[in-house]
Amino acid sequence: MKRILFFLLFTCHFLGQAQQDTLPDVFLNPRDVITNHLFYLQDATFNDLQSAKSLARTNLSRSKRAELALEIKQILDGTANYIELGEVPNDPDYIDTLSNENKYILTEEYPQIYVQKYGRVWLYSQETVKAVDDLHRKLFPFGASKLLKQFRPSESKKFLGIHYWQYIFTSILIAGLILVYYVLLFVFKRLLLKKLAHWVHVEVAQNKLHPLASPLVYIIVLSLLFRTVPILQLPPFIGQFILGTIKVLFVVFTTGFFLRLTDVGEFYGIVLAKKSESTLDDHIVPLLSKVLKGVIVVIGFIAMLNAIGVEILPLLTGISIGGLAFALAAQDTLKNFFGSLMIFLDKPFQIGDWITEGNDIDGTVEEVGLRSTRIRTFRDSVVYVPNGQIANGRVDNHGLRRYRRFYTTINITYDTPARIIEVFVEGLRRIVDEHPDTRKDYYNIYLNDYMDSSLKIMFYVFFEVPDWPNELRCRQEIMLEINKLAEHLGVRFAFPTQTLHVEEMPGQLSLTPNYKETEEKYRAQLDTYFEQKNKN
Repeated sequence: MKRILFFLLFTCHFLGQAQQDTLPDVFLNPRDVITNHLFYLQDATFNDLQSAKSLARTNLSRSKRAELALEIKQILDGTANYIELGEVPNDPDYIDTLSNENKYILTEEYPQIYVQKYGRVWLYSQETVKAVDDLHRKLFPFGASKLLKQFRPSESKKFLGIHYWQYIFTSILIAGLILVYYVLLFVFKRLLLKKLAHWVHVEVAQNKLHPLASPLVYIIVLSLLFRTVPILQLPPFIGQFILGTIKVLFVVFTTGFFLRLTDVGEFYGIVLAKKSESTLDDHIVPLLSKVLKGVIVVIGFIAMLNAIGVEILPLLTGISIGGLAFALAAQDTLKNFFGSLMIFLDKPFQIGDWITEGNDIDGTVEEVGLRSTRIRTFRDSVVYVPNGQIANGRVDNHGLRRYRRFYTTINITYDTPARIIEVFVEGLRRIVDEHPDTRKDYYNIYLNDYMDSSLKIMFYVFFEVPDWPNELRCRQEIMLEINKLAEHLGVRFAFPTQTLHVEEMPGQLSLTPNYKETEEKYRAQLDTYFEQKNKN
């Protein structure tokens, strides 16, 4: 009986050894070596020593190479890289077009993992063997790398295609991430924001920073989830779906975070803009905020396309060609856009300035947009002027004036004696000197010209006032003082007329004023006028 049992055991061992000896040892193309590697690491056909034959023969033991072969498969499974063996070349002389070498890279995500031809045999390269341990540790953090090295697929049971241990770890992972979410949310919303409220504006802390907490927590949780999902070693199609969903959600919450962060920057930008003298800054900040949000949305859209696997390079190439056609069709729009940039950079005017553009537009600037500038005319109508026209045109900014000129002529009659004219001109100068809003260091008031029916006095002064209504007020005050002075001195204003004067008529007084007083007498009257004026 013992001999029969010994014979059966010997026969089984011999058959197993024979079957082991019939397993392939030489791989003549990339498909053979990758097939051997992956086929003998499946649950039903697990044979890690046979799988180790696909790795380059270095000074490592066969058991160590078996461990590395399992690590390569775990890296591929963890990153949801499914190797379609039918697409792997079976050409013994296959050449990689980029490196022009006899090698085949399994996935673009890990170019360090590739098979290479040694003589006539294909194996996983020596560089791959050296890099696997490091790649494995980076992909599986928190000590998971050491745990997975002890894992053997054949030792685990499945339910619906998923191992029991994967269900357990998934449950633990979900519970842990939910706990992390609420802890971080509490920290950001309660503790951190309370501290920030003491350092920043209360409105910013409540209305701007508080909404940042939720997307920021989601970003952190999704980042942790993305790092821990590979540890579960889920089937490739499930892993692809989960990792793809995480990438899309990460892009969505990141885009939302930066959009809300832009609102914070806009708030502080408006605060700083209000402190500056330029009113144009008040419109630049919201405009830049809108442009920045548009850029963030575009970047987020491109990142989302990349996350779902859309090829970005062909898309960008198509966009660039379409963008060129669009630029040719929208030259005026682009011209106006760059014109608005020039306005914001050069600042030829501010909001509220009175400007004249060309010979047709005269009014007050109300708003500067991306395409046009809105000007309120003095007829109370609104004119929209393209920014390209303003940037290339001639703009007269009356709002930048420090002084506002008042130029007029005072025409007096020819029969006014020279001594009265001198006193009158001196009185005009004293009116300018005593007015609180006139420029004192420069003005010109002179008897200037002989006209057809009058003597012309040039009255050329400046008002130091900020706007047109104040300029009109000063004009009225000056003109009323001139009229009062002329009335006090007896100076008559001339106007274009033709008058026939009869010097003397029987029983009538002469029409010519009787100027019999001396110049000193008239100067005394001038002093009396200004003394009475100052008393009043």
